[in-house]
Amino acid sequence: MSLQLYISTRKGLWIADGGPSGDTFELRGPTFLGQQCHHCVLDPRDGRTLLLASRQWHLGPTVFRSDDGGRTFVEAEHPPRFAKGDARGRAVDHVFWLTPGHADEPGVWYCGTSPQGLFRSEDGGRSWEPVSGYVDHPDQQKWAGGDKDQTPDGGKLHSVLVDPRDPARLFVSMSGGGTFTSGDRGATWSPMNQGVDMDFAPPPPEGEEYPYGHDPHHMVQHPTSPDRFWQQNHCGIYRRDGVDGRWIRVGRNMPADVGDVGFPVVVHPKDPDTAFVFPMDGTKDWPRTPPHGRPAMYLTRDGGETWQRRDAGLPTEQAWWTVKRQAMCGDGRDPLGIYLGNTNGEVWRTRDEGASFECLFRHLPHVYAITAGEAS
Repeated sequence: MSLQLYISTRKGLWIADGGPSGDTFELRGPTFLGQQCHHCVLDPRDGRTLLLASRQWHLGPTVFRSDDGGRTFVEAEHPPRFAKGDARGRAVDHVFWLTPGHADEPGVWYCGTSPQGLFRSEDGGRSWEPVSGYVDHPDQQKWAGGDKDQTPDGGKLHSVLVDPRDPARLFVSMSGGGTFTSGDRGATWSPMNQGVDMDFAPPPPEGEEYPYGHDPHHMVQHPTSPDRFWQQNHCGIYRRDGVDGRWIRVGRNMPADVGDVGFPVVVHPKDPDTAFVFPMDGTKDWPRTPPHGRPAMYLTRDGGETWQRRDAGLPTEQAWWTVKRQAMCGDGRDPLGIYLGNTNGEVWRTRDEGASFECLFRHLPHVYAITAGEAS
């Protein structure tokens, strides 16, 4: 097995091969130079298949598949598309998120799009169909809101999760809209936003909560303790236990001069109480830069009760880049390696869970996403 990084950028895809040890990486690419690449994911069920979400200037939004480690790609025969004559006039602007299906369902993939759409493939990404229970739900527009409720480059459905215990149990998050879950492969949906603040909205009636309309940035489910969820939200960092539980804002325990606003969140694969975040300045006009121009990762080992700053090796001043929601990942190894890419086109690594950082690559385009995989 070879540890690989899949670096999706504003102007192409790069693949970094670390070999079995992952000590040093050889950078290969670019592929699709000049084209927007939003997400590239290795299928952990076979260690060979790669899917890439890309917005091509001549093909538009689409998905590509590779069976040879990313050396060649073939476009999906039927990319994700809303139905012709969609009653709301929706058209996919870009495919934003890719998720392999359950281990017991080889060939199944899910993707999230902008505007918010959920699609499923049953043939390894070659063809895609809308998950009609979500896409055609009569309340879907109410959940997602209008243009004013979306991210600067359009609303997104992201953080598509398949419960490792049950292939029928799905979770999705929407920016904006909130987090929802389905127990029947997307036929029906329930909001999962209990406990989340909405600092940007008027308070609800006394004793009530907003069931939807929230702005989660990134949500993860712990792989071996799947009742544990972590969420980085527009309104803070949250932890939750169980589908029927409540979100608890553990980000209030972050240092006051840093705050708890950010995009990515990574969990330790062996410890559900350990999580890593990368805060950004969410004050006033939301510059989306590291607080005070001093980037740092923060980690908790006690479920968010306390947080520790980790910045050894990172710039100590005048660093104004952002790490986006898909641009930080763990490699699953022990100790856990964590990789992050930024809007300046740099890729950083910590091999000791944040004790120290080193820059692997510089001068790439603006990094949209980084994923890690063990390629066979």
